[in-house]
Amino acid sequence: MTKSATARTAKPSRKTASRKTVSRKSAPAKKAVSKVASKSSAKSPRGKLPEWNLADLYTAIDAPEIAGDLDKIDAECAAFEADYKGKLAEETARPGGGVWLAGAVRRYEAIDDLAGRLGSYAGLVHAGDSVDPAISKFYGDVSERITAASVHLLFFGLELNRIDDAVIEQAMQTPELGHYRPWIEDSRKDKPYQLEDRVEQLFHEKSQTGYGAFNRLFDQTIAGLRFKLGGKELAIEPTLTMLQDRAPAKRKAAGQALAKTFKANERTFALITNTLAKDKEISDRWRGFQDIADSRHLNNRVEREVVDALVSSVRAAYPRLSHRYYQLKARWFGKKKLAHWDRNAPLPFAPTGTIPWSDAQDMVLTAYGAFSPDMANIARRFFTDRWIDAPVRPGKAPGAFSHPTTPSAHPYVLMNYQGKPRDVMTLAHELGHGVHQVLAARNGALMAPTPLTLAETASVFGEMLTFKRLLSQTRSAKQRQALLAGKVEDMINTVVRQIAFYSFERAVHTERRHGELTAQRLGELWLSVQTESLGPAIEIKPGYENFWMYIPHFIHSPFYVYAYAFGDCLVNSLYAVYENAQEGFVDRYLAMLAAGGTKHYSELLKPFGLDAKDPTFWDGGLSVIAGMIDELEAMG
Repeated sequence: MTKSATARTAKPSRKTASRKTVSRKSAPAKKAVSKVASKSSAKSPRGKLPEWNLADLYTAIDAPEIAGDLDKIDAECAAFEADYKGKLAEETARPGGGVWLAGAVRRYEAIDDLAGRLGSYAGLVHAGDSVDPAISKFYGDVSERITAASVHLLFFGLELNRIDDAVIEQAMQTPELGHYRPWIEDSRKDKPYQLEDRVEQLFHEKSQTGYGAFNRLFDQTIAGLRFKLGGKELAIEPTLTMLQDRAPAKRKAAGQALAKTFKANERTFALITNTLAKDKEISDRWRGFQDIADSRHLNNRVEREVVDALVSSVRAAYPRLSHRYYQLKARWFGKKKLAHWDRNAPLPFAPTGTIPWSDAQDMVLTAYGAFSPDMANIARRFFTDRWIDAPVRPGKAPGAFSHPTTPSAHPYVLMNYQGKPRDVMTLAHELGHGVHQVLAARNGALMAPTPLTLAETASVFGEMLTFKRLLSQTRSAKQRQALLAGKVEDMINTVVRQIAFYSFERAVHTERRHGELTAQRLGELWLSVQTESLGPAIEIKPGYENFWMYIPHFIHSPFYVYAYAFGDCLVNSLYAVYENAQEGFVDRYLAMLAAGGTKHYSELLKPFGLDAKDPTFWDGGLSVIAGMIDELEAMG
């Protein structure tokens, strides 16, 4: 998952976005893709940009293998229910019950893997062109088929969790079932919040016409928005990129164009936001979650008090991080304040020019290789085997993500590469995810997914490796200053901005319990958290009150955003361990990634001497950012 200049637009991990409801992002029909991409990249200073080859999943949306696999899913799910429903508790308690249950879990895992292949392909095709009617229909049809088939599987998790603790523990003593212990124990943590079988079935089936439909509406609406700049109509991604243009007039025009189009669509986005917040409140109330973010914490397998400590630490650090940095940046521009559209403006002393794709590839692979040749070799496959889609295209999903697909295949990375220094860091970020997903896939479909609290670790670590490599090779004081400032801005976008987003979500979901929020009220809440986090050196201009509308995390995965701050602060501490005690670190780090979802984050951090429950833990990560700002201030 990655960040853009203003927000991280990301593909939620499979832990968050169930493969049975299909991936939530998009990709394009082959002919449309190649035609548009070749036109846009042939003469580009960025060089020829790669397009992914989805044939490792399926060759086309009308491929006969898709129809065959959808029929197979239908049959396998129905047969699974017929063979096992109502039998788990009794059969597991019998002699040899562990072997019997292990056989059931293996069948369940095979179905899950196939569903992941189908759902991932539909989602990735849709990610390239979410406005093409044929692709949208395909995406919706596959989603409905998988959801309908997987209704037959709902009983399995529910019955598994109802097995007596002593019985399941005894059964897991057999090696066959013991292999799945991490998944079983993880699943049983959901036990207090599961409902009666028919209610679970209703929730599952209505997801397609409930939150799933509003997720899809959001994606299609965002992809279809156009912003008028200089006589042209641009999609959202190039318009957001214009906020990083060197020309102040272009940044201002982009900011105003975004505000104008968002204003014209505010009722639609307010309806989507209100509907999904209410849908979540209903689900949380039925399941018995106390806090509005508790379902996310459970999904992430992280304690509420740990997240609360992170949020408190970051908010307390706003003055010495974002407030201080933006005051410094305003001074570099010879101003007392910067308009909000200048927040990510390129620095006056930053190098100009476009970074060719080949250079970006070399920068990242060299940095990865210096840390671990094995890690670089995995990352290199994304380039050689066409696992990356990089061009900007009309209708393509904004931002970037790395989608793990399923263990029987491999991940795919989506980017919108435009040759900016931030795009290089985005590439390093997404390849970090990709390496993590490749290593974790060895655990199989059920135990490969990683909770979001650790899912961002490899990506942010990949960024840090690339940044440190570039910094070590820099001899010019101005280049060093530019690199440091760019990294600080990235960290502020990752830590400060994401905690502000989390605070906004908390305010929205809390108020929604008492009735709908108007677009105006949503804007007021947005401005409140933005003013607090950005500080006095950023001047909020009219129109910014609606910039909450395009953040996909609010729609696709509520309260997802704190995982970025979690990952960034964690990586700061992790990298300090690496710099101070390199011996054996690489092996321990790769082992942590390879563990996937088989261990709790606290267990994975223990070999590095890190404890996120320590109240001072987060302050250590934040002090790294503050130290970089100290160095920038000393440079003048």
